[in-house]
Amino acid sequence: MERTVVRCAEGHVFSTTSFPMQQAERLGPGRLVRCPKCARLRSAVPVALETLERQ
Repeated sequence: MERTVVRCAEGHVFSTTSFPMQQAERLGPGRLVRCPKCARLRSAVPVALETLERQ
């Protein structure tokens, strides 16, 4: 399975194996995913790996 690095609405960055409907552009980039840091369903968007390397 392919892993996707995402950032939740609280700003936590984590990777997930299931980023549902990633190819459905008409729905936008955000999805509801359970964040492992705050343990709640949060809106999450994919993170460009280039932005992580600069931090």
